[in-house]
Amino acid sequence: MIVAFGTYDVARHPRAGVLVAGLRARGYTVTELNRPLGFSTAERVRMLREPWRLPLLLVRLLACWALLVRDDVAHRRAHGSPDALLVGYLGHFDVVLARLLHPRTTVVLDHLVFAADTATDRGAAGLRVTLLRGLDRLAVACADVVVLDTAEHRDMLSLLAPSRGRRGVVVPVGAPDAWFADTPGPDGGTPWRAVSDGAAPAGPAPLRVVFFGLFTPLQGATVVAAALADALPRSRDPGAGRPVEAALVGHGQDHAAVRAVLDGVPGVTWLDWVEPADLPALVAGHDVCLGIFSDTPKGLRVVPNKVFQGLAAGCVVVTSDTPPQRRLLADHVELVPPADPAALARRLLDLADPARLAAARARAAAARAQVRPGAVVGPLHAALAARGVRP
Repeated sequence: MIVAFGTYDVARHPRAGVLVAGLRARGYTVTELNRPLGFSTAERVRMLREPWRLPLLLVRLLACWALLVRDDVAHRRAHGSPDALLVGYLGHFDVVLARLLHPRTTVVLDHLVFAADTATDRGAAGLRVTLLRGLDRLAVACADVVVLDTAEHRDMLSLLAPSRGRRGVVVPVGAPDAWFADTPGPDGGTPWRAVSDGAAPAGPAPLRVVFFGLFTPLQGATVVAAALADALPRSRDPGAGRPVEAALVGHGQDHAAVRAVLDGVPGVTWLDWVEPADLPALVAGHDVCLGIFSDTPKGLRVVPNKVFQGLAAGCVVVTSDTPPQRRLLADHVELVPPADPAALARRLLDLADPARLAAARARAAAARAQVRPGAVVGPLHAALAARGVRP
């Protein structure tokens, strides 16, 4: 029996849900002891950049921990000690509690992000980054198995804590089961379709493109904006053929800059918020899902949620040509150079051709099976079995 433990929030960060679903698909009994902290990644990073906000985090964390301790005691009385604990994403503090409560149990930490690396990517520097690097070291020191999403992050683990490097296991992010459903749109039949700020010209149905996220430097939101500002007007020129429309979903650090670039560009829809439960159907109603496009150090090391989610939803995925994305999905996604809006614009205009879109869609569909939860947790299943933890 495995206990998924911590303050993770699958509605905001689906990674923990993917691991739980994948282990269950592999035959494990997984019980969740989960008290969501209620802060998004952006809110946590903001607290680290504005230290006077940290007491709120501490109070909320201690309240959640009190409930987790109570839940853990009750669970052990009813079922005995688990074979392993899985500490969910953003569990830098939770893994310490897990180790204190279960000093002799195999503890698995899903270390999808390094705190210092994330803070640096969002503009932090100096002492705060040093302290966060210490937090990363403490977290991995408490774990017997450290789950990472790319080989590049496993290398970072070896640099951060050389003695812990051999404990790293690469498990791709994957997509939750909900993203694989063929969900009809709000009219009960055709998929969801945005109504753009500028009316599409009469003629062929437009190529529908979606970008969703927190508009961070990692995602390259400003690169997306420049590409759309180039591609959308050109797609509407006489003789260009099929027009391109784009929906941009979310809000965050670079949102204002993106809106400024796309001000007045026809065919753009803005959605500041979509409920997580509604997002899979929204994405599935588009032809193309955009991934990440930055050339920041972190942007070159990750394969983001949206790449897996877009594939699961049945979209063609266009994303940056980086080593981890090429290594994992080169045959199934459309790769363009990082930080190159002209290349992204050209690829979108190419995909407006129905034949090219159909070929790209077939390549993408072939990847759906390998991004399911049961498939991506294969390396974790092997690591657990090596420690005697079996279904």
